[in-house]
Amino acid sequence: MGRKKKMVYDVPVVDVADRGKSVAKDAEGKVYFIDKAVPGDVVDILVLKKKKSFFQGVVKAYKKKSEDRVEAKCEHFGVCGGCKWQHLDYEAQLRFKSNTVLNAMKRIGKVDPSVIRPIKRAKEIFNYRNKLEYSFSNKRWLTEAEVQSEGKINQSPALGFHAPGAFDKVVDVQTCHLQEDLSNDIRNFVRSYTHEHNLEYYDARAHTGLMRNMILRNTSLGQWMLIMSFAHEDEAVLPMMKRLKEQFPQITSMHYVINKKFNDTILDQDIILYHGEPFIVEQLGDVQYKIGSKSFFQTNTAQANELFETVVEFANFQGNENVYDLYTGLGSIALYVSKAVKHVTGIEEVEPAIIDARENARFNGIENTTFYAGDVKDILTPDFSEKHGKPDLVITDPPRVGMHKDVVQTLLKLEAPRIVYVSCNPATQARDLELLSEKYETKVMQPVDMFPHTHHIENVALLELK
Repeated sequence: MGRKKKMVYDVPVVDVADRGKSVAKDAEGKVYFIDKAVPGDVVDILVLKKKKSFFQGVVKAYKKKSEDRVEAKCEHFGVCGGCKWQHLDYEAQLRFKSNTVLNAMKRIGKVDPSVIRPIKRAKEIFNYRNKLEYSFSNKRWLTEAEVQSEGKINQSPALGFHAPGAFDKVVDVQTCHLQEDLSNDIRNFVRSYTHEHNLEYYDARAHTGLMRNMILRNTSLGQWMLIMSFAHEDEAVLPMMKRLKEQFPQITSMHYVINKKFNDTILDQDIILYHGEPFIVEQLGDVQYKIGSKSFFQTNTAQANELFETVVEFANFQGNENVYDLYTGLGSIALYVSKAVKHVTGIEEVEPAIIDARENARFNGIENTTFYAGDVKDILTPDFSEKHGKPDLVITDPPRVGMHKDVVQTLLKLEAPRIVYVSCNPATQARDLELLSEKYETKVMQPVDMFPHTHHIENVALLELK
């Protein structure tokens, strides 16, 4: 017989944590990580797990609700895995994100807090994403109320987003407020069509069923891309694509893929162009970007513009700079700044992204960029800098894990006069800044909110050689 779970009562919620969780602390100083609460709430907690220095639990009752709490707009809030802060007032979201940057820089980076500017808020807090990926599942995620009810439960298949921690179950989404409304229209039409034609949804455990994933991308220029992912070849595929083409002429780039693998990624698959152009076009500043079916691009176009403009401001280009752009992706920042400098050399590990970068340079008639595919730590060597010249400025935009220690050491040896460091993880950025502080001083920082209703925050830092 299992041990009876413990309840703790009247615990104040005092802070937010990573992955959308909140932090509660009782009178004895014990710390509890919980979901669906916001700082200022007072809650009763059912303790689920005890860790070395904290507890994990779920809220069973709200004794007092925070003044920062608001009514979530989405009917699926708290069930699907996105928008975990939608019940938190946007001003409070910005405050907590700013504190995330501040705390990381003080605690890890040993950076003077006075260099951190006020956060750049998002212009739109809904319908801001330009890419969403929906999943099909023959197992619909059941709400807690449904599980506890005594009535018969409708176990229909689902098209929407995975519930947190449930790789084989999907929340059936009727309306999502993250992308423009056409996204809802297309998804709901696909659901109706597949039900009408008895097309089987994917079973992630048994690896059966036809309908697997659906990706929708759009741009500020009004172009839309659809990618349908099927689990196997089937005679129903082409009639469905034909019907979608007829129903939604707004889709300017339509693709499908047969993914027989056990995982959902399609980057290693042959994606078939069914209709329209093989790409959609986005514009930031004077640069237009071709975005293909496998391209990575910032998912909030408006805030990407704010991010890139911050890079330009911090760089303070004079027109004759030799620039290195590390972790360049499809060259989005490199191309954006190219008109203001002498030359930009970009490095990116993902080879298809570099193919995109070179194509986008040609597409824009940009001739002062060079792009290399490979791991930054392997390519950025003394021989590389000898070939391409010492950089006047290094722009670096690494993944969440931050820069490899070898890259940091190489930057210390290169001694570029300035570094502009773009980060999606203040903790790893702070770690790298502390290492770079051997020769560099952090002059200014600009947090940028790219993803309202989530804990994610981008931060741009300017470093100058001492």
